[in-house]
Amino acid sequence: MGDDDLQYVKKKKLIHFGTLEDIPLKNDSPAPDNENIQKSSEYIAMEKTDQLGQDKVAMLEEFERKKRVKAINISTSDVEVKGDLRQLGEPICLFGEGPADRRARLRELLGKLGEEAVTRRRIIESMSQEDKAKSEESTWYHEGPESLRTAREWIAGYSVPRAKERLKRLKEEQELPDKTKMAVKQEVQKKVKALDVQASQIVDTRPVSWCQFSPDSSLLATASWSGVCKLWSVPDCKEVRSLRGHSTQVGAIVFNPKAEIRMDNGDPCMASCGSDGSVKLWSLDSDEPLADIEGHDARVSRCAYHPSGRFLATAVWDNSWRLWDLEQLTEVLHQEGHSKEVYCVGFQQDGALACSGGLDSFGRVWDLRTGQCIMFLEGHLKGITGVDWSPDGYRIVTSSQDNSVKIWDLRKRNIEYTIPAHTNLVSNVRFEGSGEYLVSSSYDGTAKIWAAKTWLPLATLSGHDNKVSGCDVSNDGRMVATCSFDRTFKLWSNTDLTTTIAKTDLASESSLTSTTTSVGA
Repeated sequence: MGDDDLQYVKKKKLIHFGTLEDIPLKNDSPAPDNENIQKSSEYIAMEKTDQLGQDKVAMLEEFERKKRVKAINISTSDVEVKGDLRQLGEPICLFGEGPADRRARLRELLGKLGEEAVTRRRIIESMSQEDKAKSEESTWYHEGPESLRTAREWIAGYSVPRAKERLKRLKEEQELPDKTKMAVKQEVQKKVKALDVQASQIVDTRPVSWCQFSPDSSLLATASWSGVCKLWSVPDCKEVRSLRGHSTQVGAIVFNPKAEIRMDNGDPCMASCGSDGSVKLWSLDSDEPLADIEGHDARVSRCAYHPSGRFLATAVWDNSWRLWDLEQLTEVLHQEGHSKEVYCVGFQQDGALACSGGLDSFGRVWDLRTGQCIMFLEGHLKGITGVDWSPDGYRIVTSSQDNSVKIWDLRKRNIEYTIPAHTNLVSNVRFEGSGEYLVSSSYDGTAKIWAAKTWLPLATLSGHDNKVSGCDVSNDGRMVATCSFDRTFKLWSNTDLTTTIAKTDLASESSLTSTTTSVGA
């Protein structure tokens, strides 16, 4: 049969309807068990064939970092750049580094740490400074000794009757007719305006740092940088006694307000303080110190007696002031509260309050009965150099290195008036006994008198050749004393002291004659 005789039959397509589950598989015979083949259930991750190489990844990360660093804004001020570097704890300048290099280094650091690193550091530092300031400003108390409790109870019992008497006196003065008040004020101002220098005395070979009248106005005590304190009779300005005990500059010498001024009095009548931290007690019958108060590790610039005469306050350059009980013979209070040296301290006439002034330009009023700071004197621009209380008990006057004198009202707890008093440092300030005027001394070489309530100038006491270091007003109101770096003190009065001296000498001679006659008889 030939090829042409072959017939091709077209294969027909088979179409199955329904599921294929019933159709048997061609290879559905069970697989033979191969014991030599090991099976594992562990998963092994296979590397993608399309993953980039590590070098390419690092290159992309570096490119992104540079792009991010380039977008960071850096100040063009070199001072601010250094401040940001300091905030990050990095050196503000490297050897041979210029401002542009410094900015680039800061940009690189911020690229690594984050753009907000400086801001975070500033916030953290400001929070820490606030916490530190709060801890410094916070008032804290601790248990004191039994002697302090005894002193506080005694001061409370002493001050309350005196406060009642003061308030009664103020009410009586308030009820006086206005004409009477005005007449008294005009009389006082007339006398003050007539003040003139009546006596001048060379004290020492070194500058005179302090002067103060005795309680009966019969003596004047002076302290100098030579370490010698002297007593002078008033008004004839004769040296009565030299008190030798200090080896360094003496800051102040003060009288006990309750002392009997008799030259044979052997009780402690005066106290003085020196720049070496020494504090000495003196009697009137000897030129040697009666006792030493030990315990100061720094300079003592000022000291002040409590109105009762029982306590002595010392202003120390260890940022504190101290209260000494002269009956218990111990330190009853070591009061802190100033951030710099305490320069001066003064007591209210009632004896209940004390005011301290520091070179931190702040003053503090303390209640001695409770130990609390009841008023904060904030207003001076420089250190406070002097403080005194008005006889009315609620006004405080302070002098400062900022050339001003400020009057504070304890009732309002605020500044009542600021006197632009002098053209140089104001060294000291004192109220007159009746409170009608106050005296200020200054390094501009003058002392000035100011009227109370109006605080207008009444007189200028010019006569010293150098800085005026101190001033005081006698308790009888007749004299004003000033001391200076020109090594002298001067007495200012509106009466002729020579007449007073002549009368005093005549009286003493007549008493001597009568005594001689009686003895002869």
